[in-house]
Amino acid sequence: MPEQERSMVKGMSFGGVTEDANAAQVDVKDGKIVRIRPLHFDWRYKPEEFKPWKIEARGQVFEPTMRTLLPPFTLAYKNRVYSPNRTMYPLKRVDWDPNGERNPQNRGKSRYVRISWDEATDIVASEIRRIQKKYGPTAVLAQADGHGETKTVHAAHGCCRRLLRLMGGYTWQSRNPDSWEGWYWGAKHVWGCEPVGKQRNNTNTLPDIAEHAGMILFWGSDPETTTWGWGGQIVSRLCYWFTELGIKQIYVCPDLNYGAAVHADKWIPILPNTDAALQLAIAYLWITEGLYDKEYIKTHAVGFDKFEEYVLGKEDGIPKTPRWAAELCGVPSRIIKALAKEWASKTTSTAHGLGGPYIRGPYSHEPARLEVMLLAMQGLGKPGVHMHAVLEGAFFSSAVLKRRCLKHRPWGIIEPDISGAVRGYDNFAPMPKQVIPKCLVHEAILKGEFSIYGSGYQILPTEDQFKKYVYPVPGCSQVHMIWTDAPCLTTCWNDGNSHVKAYRHPSIEFMLAQHPWMENDCLFADIVLPSNTKYETEDIGEGTTGDQFESIFLENKCIEPIGESKSEYEIVCLIAEKLGMLEKYTQGKSVQEWIKYGFDGSGVPQAGLCDWEEFKEKQYYVVPTDPEWEKYPAGMYEFYKDPEKHPLSTPTGKLEFYSQRLAEHFPDDNERPPVPHWIPYGESHQESLQLPRANNYPLLCQSNHPRWRVHANLDDVTWFKEIPTCKVRGPDGYLYEPLWLNPADAAERGIKHGDVVKIYNERGGVLCGAYLTERVMPGVAYVEHGARYDPIVPGELDRGGAINTITPYNWSSKNAVGMVVSGFLVEVERVNLDELRQQYPGAFNRPYDWASGLRFDRVLTND
Repeated sequence: MPEQERSMVKGMSFGGVTEDANAAQVDVKDGKIVRIRPLHFDWRYKPEEFKPWKIEARGQVFEPTMRTLLPPFTLAYKNRVYSPNRTMYPLKRVDWDPNGERNPQNRGKSRYVRISWDEATDIVASEIRRIQKKYGPTAVLAQADGHGETKTVHAAHGCCRRLLRLMGGYTWQSRNPDSWEGWYWGAKHVWGCEPVGKQRNNTNTLPDIAEHAGMILFWGSDPETTTWGWGGQIVSRLCYWFTELGIKQIYVCPDLNYGAAVHADKWIPILPNTDAALQLAIAYLWITEGLYDKEYIKTHAVGFDKFEEYVLGKEDGIPKTPRWAAELCGVPSRIIKALAKEWASKTTSTAHGLGGPYIRGPYSHEPARLEVMLLAMQGLGKPGVHMHAVLEGAFFSSAVLKRRCLKHRPWGIIEPDISGAVRGYDNFAPMPKQVIPKCLVHEAILKGEFSIYGSGYQILPTEDQFKKYVYPVPGCSQVHMIWTDAPCLTTCWNDGNSHVKAYRHPSIEFMLAQHPWMENDCLFADIVLPSNTKYETEDIGEGTTGDQFESIFLENKCIEPIGESKSEYEIVCLIAEKLGMLEKYTQGKSVQEWIKYGFDGSGVPQAGLCDWEEFKEKQYYVVPTDPEWEKYPAGMYEFYKDPEKHPLSTPTGKLEFYSQRLAEHFPDDNERPPVPHWIPYGESHQESLQLPRANNYPLLCQSNHPRWRVHANLDDVTWFKEIPTCKVRGPDGYLYEPLWLNPADAAERGIKHGDVVKIYNERGGVLCGAYLTERVMPGVAYVEHGARYDPIVPGELDRGGAINTITPYNWSSKNAVGMVVSGFLVEVERVNLDELRQQYPGAFNRPYDWASGLRFDRVLTND
């Protein structure tokens, strides 16, 4: 008898931590996923039970819908579950022998053979014991963080850390503030706003902007793209509502991004990584024409006189005029003047969904600081003047703060907190003795040492930036084993080609990867263990990041595991068992008991809202809206009204145009001086059109959050491949990553739409498909990050479109260890595919799926 359809609930954001969103109903029949559709909040509850909120402004009303606003990522995810690139069983690299030759130089080239789970876990347990005995516990590097499926008990990232902690420790790859680099290393020195440096208190900024703002500046922000992976499409609805309210929306970015294409009243194209010049010119006009709030600056800020001296040219003899800026940033001086005057004449907020490339380029801490200072000059915190975070919802905050301080919409009477059930990544776990910032992994392995200031760990306060970190720590070993459950450094972090070299370094004796798909860094592992997707497990989730209501959901298993895959938690349990650590690792609890434990500590039963039996029956619970949400002051209004009573977390409690801390700790740092400067190049970076290097690489590469992926996730969804901006099918049938190029730049190079091209610099080359469009300004080559790595020559030439393989090696600046993945010099040229095929027949004849791309069997031996 055919099975009747069953509906299960799954959260489908890609935060990779506990806080989830995009709750979906998954329909299953005969053991297969039939469809994924929005969860209707009123499926099993009446609206009056959860009391939907509404925002009123200017005679109009904004209300939530009665279903989750799922992005295409969620709706199409069954493509990903059934991808032909799923790793089906454990693998061992053919020329890696744990008892003989290890051949690290062949990682990325070698093929794999199938082994059993028993053999695989025996090898892993043996290698951990051997390496720890020979070198000590810090010889194992845990790469255990990142974005991916949001799971709790079966956490996508970090399950190995708990086991290694029980075994005496490990070296930790600390998670840098990858979406907040400029804010973290720059803006925190102006206004505090711990931990990541964007405006922390977003309480009621949305209704306040709706009522009071005349203009919103989306600076390097795309609310129609970045938000999809974390909070669905509510932000899209909000942007349309802003238009209905008559609020002008201005986009400043090199590309007419997807948000700008549908919402912008004005698009201001600007060359990548030149925003600081534009910002300084705006400040110059405001200062010289008296268009800023002088009284506010007197009472709410310190160091403005030093900033003014630099802007007016008294420090260096160069007034930062609109004409000066126009030559540097590509924005005509008349537009700069118009923008400055419009901003000064209208109540204006800026808006960001995370940071984007604007905040991930060389010296990105400078434009980040300057944006905050410009907001300050117009009375930051007064009605309608905010840095509005359209996305961060629940990141980096306690359960109490999450209820309102980081919400872009009204919040619930409680915030469900299931962190007690988390078996993986934990922001607040104790920091191990030895730390390697994620963007310095290549440095640590290739050079064997480093000495830096600041761990770069994204939740630490500003004081950490003045703390010295060394590798190796005295008494600790260098790294000789890598255990990764986040295998995407090659395609998502800085200078992926150097990471390729690091993975192949002879000091790395063993590399273990666990992942559902055979992609990216998995190609360099000695043992690959197949993990599964959340559809193949039972778990518990909380809808707290970006949905329209707070919720909690029971995530029942939808389908049986694909192939021999197991969850990340189950994999580590198997390894723990071989090490004699299973009971300690699981704390004697089953998966079902951890799920119940998470619910029991969530705050939902404590508040008398829903008991366990009701939760099991209905599968979800929607938290009622806080009836008093409107009474709380908006954003930084209290600071605006009384900076003495409500100080910032800076040393002075005020906005610091001059950072005394930077002056004292780094007196000779001309790459991050006490007053923000225009820094086109310096000791750490030479990625400027002003340098002779630009003669060879005359284009600036812009790399956004991808439209059709979440970082390195979802590059195999067949439904998206039919969309022209997703992939460009080459004459050889291969699906190439699009490279947007202005027709004028393409004509100079003899490039036509659809040509296969190479984007390159001295760090390597990447093949892409030419996509000619006026949506990107001249002088810019645009490639989104996160495409799957498909090396033709590992460490030199990639076919998959992994643009991060050629991003800069160095970090933000010499004393700021942030990633740099946009705003760097490149050249683009048309390639001859026939010649490449003849030169590299192996790379061009691997098994390939013409609909979804890479296939699992391409890495297997032919035996």
